[in-house]
Amino acid sequence: MHILLIAATPNEIELFINSFSNVDILVTGVGTPATIYQLQKKIYEREYDFVIQAGIAGSFTNELALGETVLIKQDTFGDLGAEEKRIFTPYFTSGLIDGHQFPFANGWLINATTLPKNNTLKSVKGVTVNKVSDSFLQKIQLTDAFDPQIETMEGAAFHYVCLQEAIPFLQIRSVSNYVGERDKSKWKIRDAFENLNTELTRLIKQLKD
Repeated sequence: MHILLIAATPNEIELFINSFSNVDILVTGVGTPATIYQLQKKIYEREYDFVIQAGIAGSFTNELALGETVLIKQDTFGDLGAEEKRIFTPYFTSGLIDGHQFPFANGWLINATTLPKNNTLKSVKGVTVNKVSDSFLQKIQLTDAFDPQIETMEGAAFHYVCLQEAIPFLQIRSVSNYVGERDKSKWKIRDAFENLNTELTRLIKQLKD
């Protein structure tokens, strides 16, 4: 099985890189434009049976512990819309973009790929934004519009490309912080890195078996 692992930064998968020699690695860079371009370019160079995106993320809910690793089953572009009088309206609900046109389903990019049977990661909803901030208003707008559990800067771009190209894929993330908390002394980045790479190694072994 030809597996491609992608991450926005090398730090997120540094512990994994030294563990497997038979998995291709792609560091895309941060954000949706870099993810779409670099991933599209890579999958045209070689045909892959499976693609995994791994990284850290912010959580909207304290029901997910700092450092916990989760599976993103559905994602969407969280800042694609209009803001008027502090109210955010996604273009999918305004009718400007057809939320049911492939690869979207009611505005969501849903992954139907299932985890290997021995894997027990929680399945959650993600939202992808171009601007991470400590804005309470932005947090409320995203919560009201999408009710997500996880926030990233690349997830929806990854889902979009893989769904368009019909490649089986999984996005896994470890929680490094809670959305809106910009005091990095309260973040658990090292724990998130370690748990992410542990789960990633377990997942790759299960896929290879």
